[in-house]
Amino acid sequence: MSMYRKLLVLLSAGACLYTLTVGAQETVRLGTPVTEEQLEGFDLIAEPDGSGFPSGSGTARQGQAVYEARCAACHALDGSGNSGATVLVGGDMQSEGPPLKTVGSFWPHASTVFDFIRRAMPADAPKSLSNIEVYQVTAYVLYLNELVDLDAVINAETLNAIVMPNADGFIDQSHLH
Repeated sequence: MSMYRKLLVLLSAGACLYTLTVGAQETVRLGTPVTEEQLEGFDLIAEPDGSGFPSGSGTARQGQAVYEARCAACHALDGSGNSGATVLVGGDMQSEGPPLKTVGSFWPHASTVFDFIRRAMPADAPKSLSNIEVYQVTAYVLYLNELVDLDAVINAETLNAIVMPNADGFIDQSHLH
């Protein structure tokens, strides 16, 4: 095939691809625009400094029933999990082998536990727990890791007072951005 013919084929292919792309962009209409009200459910970030926490509170004793009903299928009744990714208790960041990263061994802030449960759990129905249930389940998960007592009240203020075992295990690299 001559150079001229190859160039013509390439140009024709490019024109066809462009036409298909433009046509697809103009004809595909998926979904509907998101409203401000719908976006409110996505802005749920609870930060380590205490900002973004909703009102409410809970204890591990209260959270046990919610945990057993909504969390134990993946995380087991005792937090031992059904796979490496679902283990909540135990672990050791100082182990000689690959460390088992759990709530008790890895997570640096109790507020991060609350935030993750609130936005991502249960895995089959994220954001379906009420704020009260999230406080309760957070308290229970912290209790399973022997970080709070069964009747300790967990709320926006007390959550930030909990010192996690790996709180100093991270290096702040925010200045590198």
